[in-house]
Amino acid sequence: MLQHVSGPTRKWLLGLAVRVRGGNGSLLASLPEATLTPLRRDGLDPLPSLGALRDRSPVSLLRLPLGLRGWLVSGYDEARAVLSDTTSFSNDYSHVVGTVGASPTRDPGGLGMADAPHHTRLRRLLTPEFTGHRLARLQSRIDEIVDEQLDLMAAAADVDGVADLAEHFAWPVPTRVITELLGVDASEHTALAALSAARFDATAGAGGALGAVSTSVDALVGVVQRHRSDPGPGLLGRLVRGSDLTDVELAGLCDGVLTGGLETSAAMLALGTVVLLRDPSMYRGVGDSDTVCAATVEELLRYLTVVQVAFPRFAVADVMVGERRIRAGDVVLVSLSLADRDPRTAGSSSLDSVDPHRHLPPHLAFGYGVHRCVGAELARMELRSAYCRLSRRFPDLRLAVPEADLEYRQLSLVFGVATVPVVLG
Repeated sequence: MLQHVSGPTRKWLLGLAVRVRGGNGSLLASLPEATLTPLRRDGLDPLPSLGALRDRSPVSLLRLPLGLRGWLVSGYDEARAVLSDTTSFSNDYSHVVGTVGASPTRDPGGLGMADAPHHTRLRRLLTPEFTGHRLARLQSRIDEIVDEQLDLMAAAADVDGVADLAEHFAWPVPTRVITELLGVDASEHTALAALSAARFDATAGAGGALGAVSTSVDALVGVVQRHRSDPGPGLLGRLVRGSDLTDVELAGLCDGVLTGGLETSAAMLALGTVVLLRDPSMYRGVGDSDTVCAATVEELLRYLTVVQVAFPRFAVADVMVGERRIRAGDVVLVSLSLADRDPRTAGSSSLDSVDPHRHLPPHLAFGYGVHRCVGAELARMELRSAYCRLSRRFPDLRLAVPEADLEYRQLSLVFGVATVPVVLG
């Protein structure tokens, strides 16, 4: 796809490849502040200045290095238009590393950085494993894991009944679910979870994040090779038996499943609980009714939209998005968090609060189009089980510190929180 990209875009991408190959973590620090602003928040909310920009211009110019022309798409309709257009936009930029010569950094693989037909081939292998019917078999096991972690969180509480919900609940639940689904050995859970977090942390620079991808894929190559000789009962074992993917392709695919189903769900469990605890009646309500719980989960997904920005799109043809002309070679960033707060979808009403009774178009927390998260239904199952059972087990749960004192990530593709001290009650 690089043949469609010319001028400053090509120069910048080749420069990116050189820095990635050299492991230089200074790339993010060298970017203009305007480029990084979509990754920043005011508490749990997008920056007010970005909301005002979206309302004035849902497709706006974004300053990038070397005079490269970029765009920030922050309107809901405009975001859907870009995310669903695979003719005018490409996701595939991993090949750029290879353009400048051999690199020790592995191709990150997975679905998010691939175009058809490669993307189509990979997604067809995964889709049958993530249908509602197939996942329904996991419901009882998910419930067991949630209950076990609630017991462990209670056991970890200090004499005042304080425990860290992030450490003992929000992280372990999706970690155990997704690694059991894949069939990854329990001894490797912690290391892979740490690498999952590192890849989304922009403060370490692009080199650090992509280095974590490389290390994670390397680790999973070893797991794949063990399954070659003795395929397990999990998803990885089934892929080994039923596909012709290479070890690296399988590792990249599983790496995408692992990180897509771990970091984002952990962030949602932690942050969603913080939001629920603002309103004790709403918090208790998620445990009273499956219908209410499902509606609340969808509204929390929309309100938080923890995956802040979609994978970059590279325009391969001139195209109109809203009232703006995007030219071939432009880079487009879609702000999912801003799009999910677009007041035009609610008849100009503010969407900066949580209301499970709203009637809105489908949110973009899982993306949209062919690159929509393949594990979306699994995430919903985890969130419904976790919030519901947490509420029933600890109906008087409350934050142990003021919400303003929580340490939110300052610069991350996946928004999150370091710790959530709670009083179990």
